[in-house]
Amino acid sequence: MTDTAYDVIVVGAGAAGMTAAATAAVHGLQVLVVEKTGLVGGNTSFSGGMVYIPGNHKAAEAGKPDDPAAANAYLDAAVPTPAGRDVRQIFVDRGPEAIQFLEKKTSVRLKPVHFYPDYYPELDGAAEGLRVLEPVAFDAATLGDWFARLRPPLPEFTILGGMMVAREDLPHFRNMWRSPRAFARVTRLVLSYATQRLRYPRGSRLVLGNALAGRLLKSLLDLDVSIRTDCVIEEVLIEEGRAVGLRVRENETTVTMLARKGVILSTGGFSNSSDKRKAWLPDPVSPDSPFAPGSTGDGLDLGVAAGGEVGTDNTNNAYWSPASVYTRKDGRKVVYPHTVTDRGKPGSIVVNSAGRRFTNEAVSYHRFGEALLQGNDKAVNLPAWIICDANFIWKYGLGAIIPFTRNLKKYQAAGYLKSAASLPELARKLGLDETGFSATIERFNADSRIGCDTEFHRGEDIYSRYLGDADHGPNPCLAPLEKSPFYAIELVLSDLGTVAGLRTDGEGCVLGADGQTIPGLYAVGNDMQSIMRGRYPGPGITLGPALTFGYLAGLHVAGRRHDTV
Repeated sequence: MTDTAYDVIVVGAGAAGMTAAATAAVHGLQVLVVEKTGLVGGNTSFSGGMVYIPGNHKAAEAGKPDDPAAANAYLDAAVPTPAGRDVRQIFVDRGPEAIQFLEKKTSVRLKPVHFYPDYYPELDGAAEGLRVLEPVAFDAATLGDWFARLRPPLPEFTILGGMMVAREDLPHFRNMWRSPRAFARVTRLVLSYATQRLRYPRGSRLVLGNALAGRLLKSLLDLDVSIRTDCVIEEVLIEEGRAVGLRVRENETTVTMLARKGVILSTGGFSNSSDKRKAWLPDPVSPDSPFAPGSTGDGLDLGVAAGGEVGTDNTNNAYWSPASVYTRKDGRKVVYPHTVTDRGKPGSIVVNSAGRRFTNEAVSYHRFGEALLQGNDKAVNLPAWIICDANFIWKYGLGAIIPFTRNLKKYQAAGYLKSAASLPELARKLGLDETGFSATIERFNADSRIGCDTEFHRGEDIYSRYLGDADHGPNPCLAPLEKSPFYAIELVLSDLGTVAGLRTDGEGCVLGADGQTIPGLYAVGNDMQSIMRGRYPGPGITLGPALTFGYLAGLHVAGRRHDTV
């Protein structure tokens, strides 16, 4: 059975795929987006929504233009392999163009993050901020019936049963009982959320990655892009060496969908493929990922079957994050990524089974994940435990436990949260080496009182301080563990997206084994081999390239080199 033909078919409705679809549609093409799951938004909906774009126009508008030479120097230092450098240069050169296009021609709106340091602040060319952008809050009511089909964020990233909280609002929530200004701001947000819940099953004010996904979805609707969900792609159709369409299973019926100009793969990588995790990720990596359930490597399989190759010659085949895992009473497995909310705050530490710290807890999640993998000369670092006292868990929360949680019993009953009246008792419960743990706590508490981490220098660089609490001194990342009871959560090594993907050129065209492009076939997002080759230079290093190469693939399939509409 043959369905209607389109100019372009995009497989996957995450940020990269929707950007490609919007770009092609702006340039007059008839576009279809097919999504395997019943919801639109993909991994983007779960993400923090940060978009890394060196040299973006927002920095220039803020009076602090980014120097391309500095950005290139930084990326060359952070990604020392020459592999992929030519495509990274295209990203630096054309990323700003992609953002300007999206803001001019679609509903995407981004704002500069003035202070969010690069993840290797010690390297030449590193920036303190403005290379990263974040979505402007979005009113999902404008989506109409499609709001119900936008993938919601992880429940653990919401409060009050469905309210999203913007990054800049978090300090106000922490200080609401100490600051009239913070109290007023929080009150306005909560009252607005209550009004939204009269109409919707969750808050309609979207922030973070959910706002970006919502804005891209609104763009597709405005551009009359067709969107079909619950479609399983069985095959990319190749005729005379060219991708000409798809064989799709939809509602138990197999149909042929023709694409006159091209097929763009953007299925989110393989974070939730157990087979590919086993094949391409190190053994200590957890089988569990916080990514969207549809990211099972379909795009990679389709691309390889069509003649493409997966590039696994990376420093890492995934971007790492420590995570904690438990099963709720309703049976849902929670995989919580410990990115920025707890590890760097004053009053927590992370230790291995020897009871020893093994790295600066306030490095980026990817660098922390690398430390979990590396081990040291005293013990391997998995399992690891993040440990805090009663003051910390009340003020900052811990893992999936949000701040100011009065009743911790459900987390304890689930086996997620361990507790004890004393630190020695906690060490015994966790199976830690008590001697090593006692020495660790003694040194850490002494260092915290003077504000100087003599072991790993936590809080001494600009990124560590960013993860800390600016209202705490003398070191925003250090405080002693003193108040009983004491708490711990086990950390595993998980991922924040996969790196191994289809080899492409600088416009997202998939390359065959002979190094030549396969006409009409594209891969973007996590289906495209990462231009960073497994290094993680800064916040938004997945979404920045996703938007850039989604835009470039959309231009290429429309026969354009630059936007001229």
